[in-house]
Amino acid sequence: MRAAFTVYRKEITDALRDRRTLLMVLVSSVLIGPLVLMAISALVATFEAQAERREVFVAGLANGPTLKNFLERQTYVVREAPGDYEVQLRAAQFADPVVVVPRDFEAALLRGDAPVLEIVSDGANQRSQAGAGRIQRLLAAFNRERAMLALAVRGVATELLEPTQLEERDLASTQTRATQITGMLPFFVLMAVLYGALNAALDTTAGERERGSLEPLLMNPTARWALVLGKWGAVASVGMLIAVLSCLSFLPGQWLLRSDTLAAMFQYGWREAALFLVVLLPFAAALSAVLMAVAIRCRTYKEAQASSTLVILLVSLMPLVNVFNLSGEAPWHLWVPALAQNTLMTRVLKGEGFGADQLLIPLGVCALLTVVCVAYVARTLRTAAVK
Repeated sequence: MRAAFTVYRKEITDALRDRRTLLMVLVSSVLIGPLVLMAISALVATFEAQAERREVFVAGLANGPTLKNFLERQTYVVREAPGDYEVQLRAAQFADPVVVVPRDFEAALLRGDAPVLEIVSDGANQRSQAGAGRIQRLLAAFNRERAMLALAVRGVATELLEPTQLEERDLASTQTRATQITGMLPFFVLMAVLYGALNAALDTTAGERERGSLEPLLMNPTARWALVLGKWGAVASVGMLIAVLSCLSFLPGQWLLRSDTLAAMFQYGWREAALFLVVLLPFAAALSAVLMAVAIRCRTYKEAQASSTLVILLVSLMPLVNVFNLSGEAPWHLWVPALAQNTLMTRVLKGEGFGADQLLIPLGVCALLTVVCVAYVARTLRTAAVK
């Protein structure tokens, strides 16, 4: 253990000596929380500002004075849509859906016909698509009012149109609804830990082999497992440091939220940060061992970077399982590294938390992965020729 600690101290010193790389990694991990929250907040604030304007754009506004009167009574400002609104919607230069009123709209209403009102939006234009539901509800209210007036004129009770009363009850908590927006935060934390451990893992294995400093180290009369344990400890320490900084960065990042709604829904405090770390620290240790196992067979740093691409791809794709799996969480999710951590951190954001039984599974998987990979690196250094 004394030899392992000596190697650990040497590797930590080397990692701290590369100040440019270390500074870049540390700054990115510290800034990831505020930057992601600012981006999400700006998006939500844009939609909120669009809804608060209470504007409706109509093409052929002169054709529907009855519709205009109804919209104005709902405290909406009715504006004439630009002539090239379709082009602007496709180019995302126009942010509101457009209601198209036909020429014979008023005449059709008088005859008792059902004129066609079009709501024009672009599915690729998120801002216009977000406002389409609001316009649909407005026009549905206009239809109900016209139907009630027609029945009242004929002496028919308007209650016949609504034989039942509907009430909505949402079972999701405030924090659960917030994860529809903030659910991407665990992914960014996982990627920060990955790239934080990546440089240190490649430098302490393939980097030393390329510089020729690994062979003199192996000539020391020290057990290979002690050398590997010291190197792994240094890489894991760097990954854990990145995990701590990334999780804590969301605490001051909440001050930058521009949306009051999102600020009220996003509940992230010291408890959530601590639960994040309980999940991430074992993952950082296991990921460091995996990256070292991948890079130990490589002769150059560039070759190790190419080989680690598969690990990066798997870690980045695993959280997408939760996105495409519409049936909810499955028990096997907790057995898959990266996916298990993303699942547990999402539960924390929802305010649900997790029990010890749910934590023991990914913790055991990370421990097993760490032992296997560290043993593999030690075996490779003991048996393989170093050139």
